[in-house]
Amino acid sequence: MTTAEGPVVRTEAGAVRGREEGGLTVFRGIPFAEPPVGEARFQAPRHARAWDGVREAYEFGPPPPQEAAFQGRTGEIPGPMGDDWLTVNVWTPAADPSARRPVMVWIYGGAYKMGHAGSPGYDAQHIARDGDVVVVTFNHRVGIEGFARIDGAPANRGLLDQVAALEWVRDNIAAFGGDPAQVTVFGESAGAGGVASLLAMPSARGLFRRAVAQSVPGTFFSDELARDVAAEIAKEVGLPPTAAALSAVDPRQLTSAGEQLSEKMRQYEDRWGQLAPTVTPFSPVVDGEVLPTTPWQALAAGAGRDVELLAGHNRDEWRLFVVMGGQFGKITEEQAAGALRTFGPGPEGEQAYRAAFPEAGPGELYERVQTDWLFGMPSLRLAEAQVAGGGRAHVYELTWPAPGAGGVLGACHGLDIPLLFGTYEADLGNLLFMGSGVPDQARELSARFRSAWTAFARTGEPGWSAYDLDERLVQVLDVKPEVRPYPEEASRRLWETYDFEPLPLLRPAG
Repeated sequence: MTTAEGPVVRTEAGAVRGREEGGLTVFRGIPFAEPPVGEARFQAPRHARAWDGVREAYEFGPPPPQEAAFQGRTGEIPGPMGDDWLTVNVWTPAADPSARRPVMVWIYGGAYKMGHAGSPGYDAQHIARDGDVVVVTFNHRVGIEGFARIDGAPANRGLLDQVAALEWVRDNIAAFGGDPAQVTVFGESAGAGGVASLLAMPSARGLFRRAVAQSVPGTFFSDELARDVAAEIAKEVGLPPTAAALSAVDPRQLTSAGEQLSEKMRQYEDRWGQLAPTVTPFSPVVDGEVLPTTPWQALAAGAGRDVELLAGHNRDEWRLFVVMGGQFGKITEEQAAGALRTFGPGPEGEQAYRAAFPEAGPGELYERVQTDWLFGMPSLRLAEAQVAGGGRAHVYELTWPAPGAGGVLGACHGLDIPLLFGTYEADLGNLLFMGSGVPDQARELSARFRSAWTAFARTGEPGWSAYDLDERLVQVLDVKPEVRPYPEEASRRLWETYDFEPLPLLRPAG
């Protein structure tokens, strides 16, 4: 129904009014679960309560509590304040129940400790309009609220929020013009970790037909490691790691405990191993219940056989962090050797990398091993596990270099977001394109991204051959895209026998 104020759609919880924007109808800030505060704090999401009348769905819901230091140059978390963190947003060409358009559900990244769907970089208008699809974005709990492994609370609450949002899509999206039987989940970085986790979670089975995983992080925690990290977080506020104790601390104040631990994680290298240098104390936890196994193990066993997968990564993932840390061109031989020993595949990792890349200097080796360990090889191996388990996968690699920061960023982490969404001047896109304008080749590549992703959501075919373990054909996304064997063959061979198992607790606290 359309009124003078805007179109009205009835969800299971109540009616919402959206706005007409540029040929689309947009609904923002629709609750899919109750605010996770009070008795609901640190618990699994609960269905949103029904409301009377028509709710104006004009504004994004408030971001979940998170570390303010990562929210732009002001150090402030943008968006409205409030406890109604768990909301969805819908961009639709028409809220027509008979339309049955493909649905794409975006999961944001942010190291599992930051991010919100209201970020300007996730404005989905171009995807919805260009692809004639319905796009849904949503907030989920991050950081301590979403991922700390504390007693008296289920593990992976941020992932449970993602399942609840997909259940909302299943139950409500037809009224917005979407087809609940044609749902594609897509996400980048920690969002891709969410996508990979959903493929392995029994509670998510049947909620989506296709999945797109962009730069999947390889960091999943063992239950023992996650509990040890949570205990150290709780120590920062002088409390035990229990839901009852931590509930006494305001959720917006509790974020500082995670931030304080992040700054000194290297002190725990003897206990936490590879986790310690990452300054990211949160990841999905292989707890045996919510997440029974790693995604790689689950897919190899056939868990994703009925889901079509598109997975890939960017060539120079780690370059972003080198540049942002002021390290570009300054990496020493000692730093490179330390990274190779810490992140290389197995005890002979340093020697193997030096042999595989004999001409590489310390900067290239430092970046290459961290790109491979954290994003490149986990993404490729997710596709390979899918194929090994009897499923179907397509693979891509983005090699087009970002023009911002003097052109030194390369095809770095996060570049795929502004290209996919067409949001060149928002969030990370501001850095990646800053000062250079948006070249025509970027706009052409951006259109190609959206065309491939939405075609995949519609048909399961992004426009190139499915990946197999013989030819290993992938789509290389650059000025002149081409389909060819996976370009990073040297890295693939280094990692082909490595298992991405949950990061272990090396020794208990003494």
